[in-house]
Amino acid sequence: MKHIAFIVLVFFAVCAGAQSGLTLPEESPYATVSQRVGITDITVTYHSPAVKGRKIWGGIVPYNELWRAGANENTTISFTDDVSIGGQKVGAGIYGLHVLPGEKEWVIIFSKNHTSWGSFFYKKEEDAARVTVKPTEHEFTEWLTYSFTNKSSNSATLSLQWEKLQVSVQIDVDSKAIVFENIKQELRSTAGFRWEGYYEAANFCYNNQYQLEQGKSWIETAERLHPDEFVVLRLKSKYQEAFGDSVGAAATLKTALSKASEGDMNTYGYELLAQGKTKEAIEVFKTNVKNFPKSWNARDSLAEALAMSGNKAEAIKEYEQSLKNNPPAEHKTRIEETIKSLKGS
Repeated sequence: MKHIAFIVLVFFAVCAGAQSGLTLPEESPYATVSQRVGITDITVTYHSPAVKGRKIWGGIVPYNELWRAGANENTTISFTDDVSIGGQKVGAGIYGLHVLPGEKEWVIIFSKNHTSWGSFFYKKEEDAARVTVKPTEHEFTEWLTYSFTNKSSNSATLSLQWEKLQVSVQIDVDSKAIVFENIKQELRSTAGFRWEGYYEAANFCYNNQYQLEQGKSWIETAERLHPDEFVVLRLKSKYQEAFGDSVGAAATLKTALSKASEGDMNTYGYELLAQGKTKEAIEVFKTNVKNFPKSWNARDSLAEALAMSGNKAEAIKEYEQSLKNNPPAEHKTRIEETIKSLKGS
């Protein structure tokens, strides 16, 4: 009966506050934290109580009793796509976040009911997932706080910190699959009318080595829509190589290079440098200089590659030629300093 009376008092207190028409500070203020993993948004909404010198664990928050993982209303967590928590699939949606704290282990509960007040109306049969985790010591935190750490394109760790304790749970996202399905839907909209959409879709598949058959189809569509674009032909050659057509890949790359702009060639050269193919990169940069002899940037890039190969004398010559082609002031200063460094080493 005392429990019911408390709930009723809380209800009428809230109603009375709402009727006043005033916006006043809450003792446990509202807070929210969000994190994007891949293209999936995860958001925690909660009210943050303070320690205020009180005994929290085993005191204000009793062990082995259900707690709302915050104050006031339901603490909630939402996912814009399906996720995996502790090996359990949790579908896209909003969930009530509850915990069973223990001295050595905590149970984190994701409830399909996110609209009730606190944990007072919690029902186990509404659980979407339960995960057991171990609490760890943490630097003192006055206000209960949620944060995301250990972030990657496929996962993030959600942590609750309060007083001198932290409780964490890893949330995994199948980002490749989610992005892939999202791309398919977006290509049925305005993106599907332009070659750039198919190119970016194919590039995603190639870079992630995911669904390459579909990626190959997309790059072929991009080529049909814009057959003379360097980046499209370059990516097509990569797909041909990936599917064992080395002869076709070489022919497509040759065609691509014949249509390349100065910027295209420069980007391709740096791509080769990143792959450790310094000699090939130098040849690409030399071709760029031959095609655009008045470009300070083309000579600057060639000089950089020559310096990386250990050919300081030729690098200095190209840097000096770059200066004669009037680079912007900030690049001029950098090039001059680089020349001094090469001559002094």
